[in-house]
Order: sequence, then structure tokens, then C-alpha cells
Amino acid sequence: MPRKGAKKSFLLTPIGVLRTPFKGLKECPFQGPKEGSLGEIILKKRFLPGLKDLKGVSHLFLLTFFDQANRKRLQTVTPYGPELHGVFATRSPHRPNPIGLSVVELVKIEGQRIFVRGVDALDGTPVIDLKPYNPEIDAYPQAVAGWYEKSKKHSKHLSKPRGPKGGILPASANIPSEKPKK
Repeated sequence: MPRKGAKKSFLLTPIGVLRTPFKGLKECPFQGPKEGSLGEIILKKRFLPGLKDLKGVSHLFLLTFFDQANRKRLQTVTPYGPELHGVFATRSPHRPNPIGLSVVELVKIEGQRIFVRGVDALDGTPVIDLKPYNPEIDAYPQAVAGWYEKSKKHSKHLSKPRGPKGGILPASANIPSEKPKK
């Protein structure tokens, strides 16, 4: 039961936009961190003070709003097999509140441009929040993935893009003005 006075709906304000090489769903990787795909978050200038102390953080939770998702879908088929699953048991972008959650590598920050690796969203996707990933707090080695673990196709699809490899780079690739990795 909701709290007394709790709002029935609310408004989120995007803090920026995600730029990626993925123009359509068929180009977008299934799981960004496994692909090495590069992206750039263009932060709105008024949110720049929020980047204080982000230096030294290696990974971020990237929260996005899948504005092109089907919000009426409650069951879906995944890339891991033909079975129908409830959307709350999947990472499908199609859900009542299409909020995307990805862990991305923070490559560098240049003013309002935040370069990240491991994106799995379309170009122009609204960014609603960034949070530091902390392995001491956020990693659960004992976690169990339910039906994912039972799927025979799971490991075959986890590192494959859905379509052309345009923009998907190996993890060792450099981005403009990034110091070469040794």
C-alpha cells in the first residue's frame, strides 16, 4: 500500500543525452559491457557541479530512459531462447517504466562530455542519472540469475551484437585524446 500522500506518477528530468553509434535496435548490442561499445554522455551544463569527486571512479551505473520502448508489454521473448518471460524477470527495454540500467567503464571526462565504454542503448537516449559503481557494495558473488542460468543459449548470445558492428570497439581501443593504454 502506498504511503499516505505518495504521488501516483512523477516527472524525471534528464541530466543529459547518450551519444552512441547505434541508430536502430538491430545495431544495439544485447549486453553493453560484453561488447566494448563506446558512448559519450553529454551532460547538461547545470549538472556539471555533480561531477565533483568522480575522478578516480572506474565504473558507473548509467540510468537511462528508453523513450522508444513499448510500455504496454508485460511479457517478452529474449535473445536467449524462445520462451516467454515476464518483463520483470528480464533486462528487456520494453516494460511499464522503461528505465535502463547499465554498468559502464568511465574512460574520461572532458567538461560536460563523459566518455564511457560498454553502452547498450540507442543514440539520443535520455540519461536520467549516474552513480558510482562500488565493487565492495554492489557486487554479489553469491547472486543467482534464475532462468538465465538454465538457458542453453545464454553464453552464445551474451557477447554477440545483434547486427553490424558499426561503433563496437575492442576494450583496448582508444578514443580521441585518450592516452594510449599500455
